[in-house]
Order: sequence, then C-alpha cells, then structure tokens
Amino acid sequence: MAEGERVTAELTDFRRRVDELRAARALPSTERLSVLDAALLELQHVVDVILPRLERGLPGERDNGARRAADEQQLLRALFQRMPYAVALLGPDTVIRRLNFAGTRLFGMRAGYAAGRPLTASLAPEERAAFRSQVAAVSRNEGDRSLVVRLLPPPDGARREGESLRATMTALRPRGETGTSVLTVFLTGPEALAADRGGRSGRGGGRATMPPGLAELTRTTELMDLLDDMTMTLLEAPRDPIAILDQACRVLRGRFADWVTADLVTRGGGPLVRVAVYGGAGRDAPYDGDDAYDEDAADEGAAPDAPADRRCATAPSGRPDARAAQAPDGTDTLRATLASQLPGDCPVVIEAARAGNAHLQVRPEDLGAFGHDADGVPILARAGVTSLLCVPLRARSGPVRGVLTLLRTGGRRAFSMAEAGTVDRMARHLGRALRP
Repeated sequence: MAEGERVTAELTDFRRRVDELRAARALPSTERLSVLDAALLELQHVVDVILPRLERGLPGERDNGARRAADEQQLLRALFQRMPYAVALLGPDTVIRRLNFAGTRLFGMRAGYAAGRPLTASLAPEERAAFRSQVAAVSRNEGDRSLVVRLLPPPDGARREGESLRATMTALRPRGETGTSVLTVFLTGPEALAADRGGRSGRGGGRATMPPGLAELTRTTELMDLLDDMTMTLLEAPRDPIAILDQACRVLRGRFADWVTADLVTRGGGPLVRVAVYGGAGRDAPYDGDDAYDEDAADEGAAPDAPADRRCATAPSGRPDARAAQAPDGTDTLRATLASQLPGDCPVVIEAARAGNAHLQVRPEDLGAFGHDADGVPILARAGVTSLLCVPLRARSGPVRGVLTLLRTGGRRAFSMAEAGTVDRMARHLGRALRP
C-alpha cells in the first residue's frame, strides 16, 4: 500500500474514534475522566504519527509525479532527436523552433544553432514562396499539407544540386509555447523522387523524373472535361445572371461537389441574394454534361425535365423558393434551409465577397462559417461537410459580382489544390459572363 493510502486509512479510523468520543459527552461527569484521557491520546497520536507521515508522504507523491513527467518529457525529447528522418518544428513564418539531429545534417546546420533561422534559406529560391504559403496555411489550422521542395547545394558539396525532399506538415501546439507550431517531416530518396513530377530533369544533373500515374492523369482529364462543360454552358446560356449561375451550378453538382450554392450581387452593388441551390441526392446521380450543349435547356435557364434533386426552384423575385425546393429524397429540409438562407449570415461568403479571395477549408474548424439553420445548428455540421471551397465571381479586374460555394460531405475526397485552381478559372469565366 502506498504511503498516501496508508495515511488516508489512519485518518478514517481517527475520524471514527473522534465521533465515539463526541458521543461520550453524554456520560455522567464522574465517568468523563477516562474519556478525556482517550481524547488526549488521540491528539498525541495525530501530532506524533499522522502529521509527520503527511509531511513526508505528500511531498513525496508530488515529487514522484513531477519525476514521472520529467522522465516522459525526456523520452519524447530523445525520440524527437533520434528520429532517422529530418524533423523540424517551425513557426508560421518558417522560422525554426526545434530541429533534430537528422535535420541538422540534412540542412547543414550546427546542432544548437538552428533555432531562430528561417528554413527557407536552405531551399531553392523558386521553392520558397510555395513552402511559406503551405506553412502559413497549416498554422492557420487549414489542414495538413505535403509538397516537394528542392534544397540548395551546400558549400562542401555533400549533396547533389537540386536534391528533392517531400515535406509533410501538421499543426501542433507544444506546451509552454505561444501560438501554433508546424511539425514538418522531410523525406528523401525514392519517396520524394516519385513525387517530384515538375519536369526538373534538366536541372538535376540529367536526373529522370517519374511520369505521372494513371490516377493523376485520370483526375486531370476529368478536370479538363469539367472545364470544357462549363465553358460550353457559359457560351450557350442566356444573358441573364440568374440563369447563368443556375446552369453553372448544375454542371458542378454531383460530379464535382455534393452541394453547390450561388449568391449574386444585386444591381448597384447591393447585398448578396441566393439564386441557386443544388445537391442532396448523393454522388449516384452526377451531372453528365449533355445539357451544356442543349439549346432548349440554355434558352429556358434550366432543363424542364431535370430531376427534382438537381433543380432549384426560384420565385419571381429571383431568390430560391424554399417551399418549392423540397423533394422527397430525405434532404428536402436542408435544401429548403439553404435556399432560404441569407448570404449575409454566412461569414465565409461575406469574406469572399468583401476581400475577393477564395477560401479552401478541409475539415473546417469553425462549423459556423457557413451559417446556422433556424434551430441554431451549424449548416456544416448538419450536412456533414468535410471540405468547403468558396470562390468570388469576378473577371481579372472589377468588382465581385457573386460568390460560388461548393461543399463535399461524408467520405468523399477533400478538394485538392488542383481542383481549387480549376474552380478559380471557372470563377473568372463566370465573373466575365455576369458583367452587365
């Protein structure tokens, strides 16, 4: 039994004996002398036995806990330092906070002198901007990132020029440090070479790069097909802003996103109004792109025979009619909520319209970024959104004319940077088409 438990048991027995002595006050005065002697003995026992044990035992327990914590911290520090891969703890500005032994050898820094130096100084100049952007995104809790970077050749020639590294980043909050740090692991060898598909063979001493895989080629082809369908839709759509956005949402819904909403800036730079909402039937009914070449569908603004889950009923005012948007597929309530929602209640939409910047979030931290329903439940939580992409609609110059929001839910793969770039091109085309 530990010392603390033994002291606790003795204190319990002491309280029980004190209660018995308290009950003895009812005895006749002639019999109280023995009770007084017993009380004095109990007090002496406390002073001579229990209190010294408390003084010895409790600090010992605290010392043991502190010693165990120190041992655990020492073990973790040893694991960090002895990892066979280069591991760095970076600040949001890529300044090194911690660097293990493998990292000092890789980047050519002396052990103990790496903290406070920017890691980008060891990278090729053309790689530094992308690396800073990814580190800043991870420090803002926008999800883990991974990219391939190239090192500068060291003065001693220990590395080949242009050696590639695979940098994988995740956010971390170390105890005792302010702000979020970025834990970065650098991999060298075949893993990094297989991922380095940037066409750099001419600059790496004749090194041949690995060709893109079948999955990457397939995804690139799908994005090109999507961009082509969107282009044809814009060419064939009537010169009406609501019809243009409605057709664009139909192209994106299903094959690219589970939910698509479009908000339009009213004439004269007024507030945003929601003009299209699509989604709710899952990925088993994707848009096939045929209607992008259908003159009748283009003239009507939406195919009359489109299924209910692909259409967004609009009122004469141009805003979606929440009652008409309902469909018997189990998601009519959410669709009606999105249709009747005010874009001004969606912080991410307002920010995209105000600043003119796209927002890509993977596993959004702020569930209230897309507003709440009538019961106060966040829309992102209610729909089970795992990835969000919100882009402003404007040409290369000029004001924002609308905002397009795409949501992916469930186990669907999150939006990638390549997909975000494709949507950004579509947004510029839509902004051009929405010009008065």
